Amino acid sequence: MMHGHDQSDPLVVAEKLANNAGSSAAESTERSSGAEGKTFTSTTRRAQDRASVSPGLERLRQFVGQSPKTRLTTLLHHMDVDLLRWSYFALKRNAAVGVDGRTWEAYGATLEEHLQDLHDRVHRGAYRALPSRRRMIPKPDGSERPLGIASIEDKIVQRATVEILNSVYEQEFLGFSYGFRPGRSQHDALDALCVAISTTAVNWIADADIRSFFDTVNHEQLVRFMEHRIADRRILRLISKWLKAGVLEGTMLTTSEAGTPQGAVISPLLANIYLHYSVSRRELQEMK
Repeated sequence: MMHGHDQSDPLVVAEKLANNAGSSAAESTERSSGAEGKTFTSTTRRAQDRASVSPGLERLRQFVGQSPKTRLTTLLHHMDVDLLRWSYFALKRNAAVGVDGRTWEAYGATLEEHLQDLHDRVHRGAYRALPSRRRMIPKPDGSERPLGIASIEDKIVQRATVEILNSVYEQEFLGFSYGFRPGRSQHDALDALCVAISTTAVNWIADADIRSFFDTVNHEQLVRFMEHRIADRRILRLISKWLKAGVLEGTMLTTSEAGTPQGAVISPLLANIYLHYSVSRRELQEMK
């Protein structure tokens, strides 16, 4: 969690109890018994109300939970036209357009035709990722944050890929991880912090940030981390296409061996995967 000097809300933390007090209250920072700190049922159940969860993805979640060491060889078949359609409707209607210049409404004018063609290209390996269009977003401190705006089809395929990979990695991530995860928010993290400092003797709290984290994710290491769990080369090729697509600023195309475009649908999940395996000694030892 990150707070500015005027955003720490000390009175809220001191007075506020967990929103869901009880056995299912916000998790503390300690590992939960029996699951080595991972969240199996609690977090994934929240996502199962969503229309995106197909029977196939639900079976995938169950299999992953029962087989934590198995590498998954067939995942792309979950990306059917129904999931692509859901992904399209999950996007923001008025979002900025990418280098393709196509708006959400324009793509939806002949949606089924577009989705069928997109599905065919993805499964034939003919889908090509376009570079992201760069836009600079002002920050409160006066600096600017680069935002990568993907094309409409890249957004759709990335959103579908996130849905598939969440079925895998939501079972892997630690219980005290809250950033960019389905069914979780900064409010849940604050609840967990409140529970922790209310029930444990706390002398100090560290507020830390990883400088330029999204810009420094190593592509080769990220793919290697994913290979620890994902053995479907088609999914890994999709990830590599997005990482290598680069950023278009004006007429200048820039590519890099590091970083994920901030603003891309897939970036938060990739960053979580990278951070998870970077800090987890157990996973790193198993990979050697």
